Amino acid sequence: MTWTERQREMLQAMGLRVWTAPVVEAVPVVAEPSPAPPPTAASPKPSPSATRPAPAPATNRGAEAPTEPPPARSADLEGRASRIATLDWSALREEAVQCRACGLCESRKQVVFGTGHPNARWMIVGEAPGEQEDLQGEPFVGASGQLLDNMLRALGLTRAADGDGPDSQRVYIANTLKCRPPRNRNPEPAEMLQCEPFLMRQIELIRPRLILAMGRFAVQALLRSSEPVGKLRGKVHRYQGVPLVVTYHPAYLLRNLPDKARAWDDLCLAASVAEGDGPHVAPR
Repeated sequence: MTWTERQREMLQAMGLRVWTAPVVEAVPVVAEPSPAPPPTAASPKPSPSATRPAPAPATNRGAEAPTEPPPARSADLEGRASRIATLDWSALREEAVQCRACGLCESRKQVVFGTGHPNARWMIVGEAPGEQEDLQGEPFVGASGQLLDNMLRALGLTRAADGDGPDSQRVYIANTLKCRPPRNRNPEPAEMLQCEPFLMRQIELIRPRLILAMGRFAVQALLRSSEPVGKLRGKVHRYQGVPLVVTYHPAYLLRNLPDKARAWDDLCLAASVAEGDGPHVAPR
């Protein structure tokens, strides 16, 4: 891939070094996971004398720690998911805006449906809206959104839904959850399960050429995996037949600056797949 002078300036502003002659090597394609989620093992009942563990801090979203896969669907949820799977784009958005399937509807200010062009070839899936996303009704705003936009611009990509430019330069961004968890706590499995039909239908309608999963909750939702992001990145996975690349969440990168270079490698891998060059990545 040849960088323009503008892209080189952006990469330098992000603190990333431009390699002039990277060596590439083939990366194995990971088999598509089974569409059925694995069952969740029941947690043993603690004894009265056991010490209760401290709750996870609300600021750990985007970290690498593994999570439990969501529980099995109920019959009611299956019926709801089947109905959502028939909706067109406008009806899907309205359904999400009116959704009261879980308790997050009580505290949200806005439903964060997604942003970008519906014919985009790239689709980025994040985790859950934060405070600013809840206020503005758009995913990835604030400092993490600025970092993501800088990385996309360095590849010649945009989240803009209008304006000139081919579909190959457009990105659609959606979150695993459409409503903000209170105090930015981590999403709960039941909440993710209720919101999953919206994301699945968005992917079906957009039909992206490439999915970029950012953060461990996006990985959990799409790949049904509790593996840390660091073990899943650098490979090409598949979701419903669509190539999927895993990378760190921008909020995590803001706290762990050395991993910015690895995230850039992930974007280069995603770009090579989206452009049809095959799954290649510069070794680190």
